[in-house]
Amino acid sequence: MSAELPTSAARVRDALGELGIEATIVETGGSARTAEEAAAAVGAGVGAIVKSLVFTRNGEPELLLVSGSNRVDAKRLGLERADADRVRELTGFAIGGIPPVGHLTPLPVRFDEDLLHHAIVWAAAGTPRHVFAVAPNELLRVTGATPERLA
Repeated sequence: MSAELPTSAARVRDALGELGIEATIVETGGSARTAEEAAAAVGAGVGAIVKSLVFTRNGEPELLLVSGSNRVDAKRLGLERADADRVRELTGFAIGGIPPVGHLTPLPVRFDEDLLHHAIVWAAAGTPRHVFAVAPNELLRVTGATPERLA
């Protein structure tokens, strides 16, 4: 971990602190842009990686926190994937580094129930090279979401 975090990772650290989560932001040795890359970087299973994805339903954005081993069933859920520009506009982060907290715009959150099968999950921390570990119950608590089947 480098001594000084990039601005976007520091924003995530600060947001976590404000939510009462003590998490260490870790810089990976390589890219953690995909769930597979993140899992390899932290030595976790792909299912323990939190994908923070922005979708829209009837034009309204939603943040989905999804297990890395799952694919969102967008059709069943009535969702459309938001494009990269819209994602950055809403969250302030680029795809590949979107954290579950610290967004520019508060978004309703949907939480993949499969994340709760893990004692610890890893999520992006604002860049494609920074991640943090958190208990999924803590993440569920701070997002105010209800676990549901998203895959």
